Amino acid sequence: MSEVANVKIKVLLAEDHALTRIGLKTVLSRTSDIAVIGEAENGQDAIDKVEELKPDVVLMDVGMPVMDGIEAAGKLRLSHPEVNIIMLTSHDNDSDIFASLSAGAGGYCLKDVLPERLYTAIRSVNAGDIWLDSSIASRVVRLYNSSGFAAGGSKAAANSASESPDTSAHHDAPRAAAHSTHSFSNLPSLPEPLSPRELEVLGLLVDGLSNQEIADKLIISLATAKTHVRNILNKLAVDDRTQAAVQAMRRGLV
Repeated sequence: MSEVANVKIKVLLAEDHALTRIGLKTVLSRTSDIAVIGEAENGQDAIDKVEELKPDVVLMDVGMPVMDGIEAAGKLRLSHPEVNIIMLTSHDNDSDIFASLSAGAGGYCLKDVLPERLYTAIRSVNAGDIWLDSSIASRVVRLYNSSGFAAGGSKAAANSASESPDTSAHHDAPRAAAHSTHSFSNLPSLPEPLSPRELEVLGLLVDGLSNQEIADKLIISLATAKTHVRNILNKLAVDDRTQAAVQAMRRGLV
């Protein structure tokens, strides 16, 4: 029994409505590999429970009292970067979507998501992937298209895997996320600014180019391109190319 428990994905529910928490807990109890280990009623409570319970994934409501889910996600990103966060909300407005991604959430689901897709979201985000509900991904793609760029990123944006600096798949997701009409301000300065060459690489990354394509475009080796991408992720304090693209958008770097 203990061996089975050890392989379960530990989930913390952060939701201010008790009936919604009960419903989520009931739905998640139907799986053999996901276990709800705690509940929180607001963002600050969620931060405290993460410290106490060490969950793998937090299902975080956006709109909560005391501290909202987006602020809590940003704080957890700094204090507990190993914890994966899925925003679970009834809101599908653009600001919340991109603010959640910028805060470090690995997934964004609407509360009317089918149970099977919620299970998939939890498993995917726990594995380190970026997961967007299909309806949310469609909004991201529409924003991308409205900015005057060619269509074609919907499949990559929906359920897209986060990309490490050494891989090149799913590179339409960063492009869709970054080429939106939204921007955010009041961000702290980067501890170490990006060099002119890194800014050039970042622009190509946001445009959806793979490491090999960046290398070919700049006439550099693949190893050098990978090094530039890795340095960019480190300086922006992000884990993958999608988050780098969102940070680039927020900071006006592209």
